[in-house]
Amino acid sequence: MEQDKLTFPFTPVVVNTGAKLVVIDTGLGPTQYEQSKGGVGQFQTNLAAAGIDRNAVDTVIISHFHGDHINGLLTADSKAAYPNAEIMVPTPEWNYWMDDGNMSKAAAGSPLENNFKNIRRVFGALGNKATQYDAGKELVSGITSMATHGHTPGHMSFVVASGSAKVLVQVDVTAAMALLFVRNPGWYAVDMDGPMAEQTRRKLYDMAIADKMPIQGFHFPFPALGYIEKDGAGYRMVPVAWSPVL
Repeated sequence: MEQDKLTFPFTPVVVNTGAKLVVIDTGLGPTQYEQSKGGVGQFQTNLAAAGIDRNAVDTVIISHFHGDHINGLLTADSKAAYPNAEIMVPTPEWNYWMDDGNMSKAAAGSPLENNFKNIRRVFGALGNKATQYDAGKELVSGITSMATHGHTPGHMSFVVASGSAKVLVQVDVTAAMALLFVRNPGWYAVDMDGPMAEQTRRKLYDMAIADKMPIQGFHFPFPALGYIEKDGAGYRMVPVAWSPVL
């Protein structure tokens, strides 16, 4: 990677279960797509390029409430981007961010306060209509939630299963330059509760190693899918071979 340039990939996921078309997280959204002249917020454009009609999405599952995961719930004119979909959100995440007392503790003008405001802007535009879910629940057939708190108070990951095959959608268990934190799980630059985030990483990665389960990371570099291996006191990711042919 270029030494003088930071690259943060963003990789939302679409799952077709056969019965349901499911989006897991929504990216930065069309507003930032327009503001950046296509530099970011490309998810809805990519859906269209892949022949996926956002109006046909049945369920949107949100992992946590950072802007790069929820802003794409809205169109550029603040309408529902997935008008026919049930929006599912983690109960502990909703309870934390919608609490006025928690918001009052955030320093004025801080990124934390801005996040509180953005969350209320996004869900307010949707009439605060969302279905809350807990960890350990099958949200739709083949997609089960898993508590992976630390990055945020209610952060969730997901196991997507088809027959005996499984993939772990880790979302932001490691975030930003995600592979840096795979290699150094005790680094806490982008986590609200660093010690909990480290505990979550080690538990999750040890489980994935033991089960030989591939992991998809929201901020992993393309193709954003691979296997985790132990590497000294940390871990490393071995990317899967990518093919354009399904």
